[in-house]
Amino acid sequence: MTTTGEDREDGNSMSTSHRFTNCTISLRKKGSDRYIKISYPQRFGCYSEIETPKALYQFNLNGEIKFIRYKGERWLDPQEWLKRTLGNDWVYYSTGGYTGVFEAIGEYYLPNLQYPTNSLIGGKPFAHPSIRQAINTWHDDLVEIRRETGDAPADIREFLDQVVTNNPVVLAEKARRLFNISGGRVSVLPPDARHCDYDILPLNIASGCLYKCRFCKVKNTTPFSEKEPADIDDQLQSLRDLCGEDLANYNSVFLGDHDALLCSSKLLLYGVTSAYERLALYSSFMRGVQFFLFGSVDSFLSAEDTLFEELQRIPADFYINIGLESADQQTLEILGKPLKAVQVEEAFKKIQMINDRYTNIEVTANFLMDRKLPANHYRQLHRLLGETIPRKKPKGSVYLSPLKFDSPSRELVFEFNHLKLQSRLPTFLYIIQRL
Repeated sequence: MTTTGEDREDGNSMSTSHRFTNCTISLRKKGSDRYIKISYPQRFGCYSEIETPKALYQFNLNGEIKFIRYKGERWLDPQEWLKRTLGNDWVYYSTGGYTGVFEAIGEYYLPNLQYPTNSLIGGKPFAHPSIRQAINTWHDDLVEIRRETGDAPADIREFLDQVVTNNPVVLAEKARRLFNISGGRVSVLPPDARHCDYDILPLNIASGCLYKCRFCKVKNTTPFSEKEPADIDDQLQSLRDLCGEDLANYNSVFLGDHDALLCSSKLLLYGVTSAYERLALYSSFMRGVQFFLFGSVDSFLSAEDTLFEELQRIPADFYINIGLESADQQTLEILGKPLKAVQVEEAFKKIQMINDRYTNIEVTANFLMDRKLPANHYRQLHRLLGETIPRKKPKGSVYLSPLKFDSPSRELVFEFNHLKLQSRLPTFLYIIQRL
C-alpha cells in the first residue's frame, strides 16, 4: 500500500499526516488550547486521528480511544459524537437540535450518559444501532486498519500498535487503577467541571461528607476524614504514572471527596500547591489552571477570609460548589438535610460576597427541584435568585438538580425556565456526571 506524508511544525512538536488508500492517519494534531463554548464540534488539546470513509477515530497522547464519530446517514447527526472518559464511560454529545440546550445547561452540547442520572432533557442515543455498533466494534475496526497499512512508516506502525494494544480490556483495567488511586470511583463531579468538558484529574484530600442527607443518591456513608500529606503525594505520583504522556492535556483537578472545603486550610492549600507542581498543570497544552471542589454550608460558613486570600494569590481559577438545596425549613426537613433555613440564607449571602471580592474564585450553589416539594420551597427560591440580588451578575452560577433520577418532567422544565427568567444569577440544570 502506498502512502504519502506531510510534516508540519506546530509549537514544540511535529504533527504528521499520512494518507493511505482507505484512511488518513494524523499524529499529534493540535486542537484548541482553551475550553470554549461553541456550537460546532471542537477538539481540545493534542491528539491523534484516524479517518476512514466510514468513521473518525481520535486518540489521546497514550494512543487510547477518546472520540468516535460515524459518517453518513447511519449516524444520528453529523455534528454529534461519542467520547470515552478517563473513567472508561462512553458519553454521547447531542445538539438537542440546539433548541434550549445552551440556556438549560450553559453548553451547546448535551452529554447523554449510559448510567442513571438526574437529567430532565435528552433522548436515548445509546439505543440507536449505530451508537451501539461504534462502541462494540471500534477495536475490531482498528485491528483491520493496522492490517491494511502494513507498509506504513515506522511512526505510524508504532502508533497503530499502541492503539490496538489499548483494547477494551486494557482500558477497563486502567480505569480500575484510577479508582484505586482515589480510593473509589468519583460518583459525582461538581457541575462547574463542565467548563473543562469534565477532562479532570481526581485528587482526594478527604473522604466522606459532613452530612448524610436522606435524599442524596451519589454520596457515600463514609464519615468525613482528612487525608495525610503523604497520601496526597502518593496519589499525585500515581496519577502522573497513570496519565503518562497524556498528562500534557490536563490543566484541571477535582479536589475530592464530597467536602474538600471542610479540610483545614493548611491541608487544602497543600493539596492545591502540590497538584500544581507535581502534575505540572502550569505547563499543560491547555492554557490556564483550574481547581474544582465541593463544600457544605457549614464548611463554607466557617472558611476564613485568609483561605480565600491565599487562593487568590495562586495563578489558577477555583470553583467551589455548595449544596444549599433549599431555603425553606420544611423542605430541608423532608430532604433530611441537617440545616436551618437561616444558615442557607447566610451561606447564600456569603457566596455573593466572595464572588464580588475575588477575581479567580467562583462559588456556585445547588438547589433541588421536585414536583412534590412544598410550594414555599419555590417561593423562597424565586426570592433568593431575584429579590435579594440587586442586579444581574455574570458570576456565581446556580444549578438546579431534579431530585429523581431518570425521570424527565415537562412540569419541572417549565418551572426551571420560569426560575431562570426571574433569576439575576446564571441559572442552569445540573446534570450529575461521574468520573
